[in-house]
Amino acid sequence: MPGIPAFTVETDAEGSQDYTLTMQILLLMTGLTLLPAALIATTSFLRIVIVLALLRQALGTMQTPSNQVLIGLALFLTLFIMGPVLDKIYDEAVSPYLEEQIQFKEAVELGSKPMHQFMLQQTREDDLGMFAEMADVTLSDPQAVPFKVLIPAFMVSELKTAFQIGFMIFIPFLIIDLVVASLLMAMGMMMLSPMIISLPFKLMLFVLIDGWALVTGTIVNSFVVPGGI
Repeated sequence: MPGIPAFTVETDAEGSQDYTLTMQILLLMTGLTLLPAALIATTSFLRIVIVLALLRQALGTMQTPSNQVLIGLALFLTLFIMGPVLDKIYDEAVSPYLEEQIQFKEAVELGSKPMHQFMLQQTREDDLGMFAEMADVTLSDPQAVPFKVLIPAFMVSELKTAFQIGFMIFIPFLIIDLVVASLLMAMGMMMLSPMIISLPFKLMLFVLIDGWALVTGTIVNSFVVPGGI
């Protein structure tokens, strides 16, 4: 009984098998729908957007910069950091597949290796070991760690690193808030909000130290990227 054309596997003259074009398009469309989740779970985006959100909270500027601005900046910083990884994926998987040198399945396997290596280099051993133990997976070879273990371990490690950077960002602004609050109490101006008075000083400090360059540079340099950024 013939199979459904969309879900059959083709065999070429050399005996290797590959999915039909219809199936490849279906897999590609499915992958595009999962792209936002993949962006958060497998790239540098998670760490960047959390650090930027904590920076805004430390400054006390409420909704300035807006969420759209922070996400846009986080997205382009992600593309900058992930550039070497994406180039490697294109050279080793996408380009050979488009030139029909390799099959679709092989292209997926080759394309996942640079991403796997990037995530593995950012993940703490403790987090990786915890999820491997819960999944009953032996970590004999780090390169063989399945994505079902690596992805949650990577995300937890990213959250930890983002909070550590956020803590360091908060300290100078917290000192300004404490000094301003103490001065207002000493002057008997307890009805005046310390946040309103401290905001200009925090903005001035941030501008004087070239804060945006300092923060973005710290974020970029906190990543270990194969081949360098």
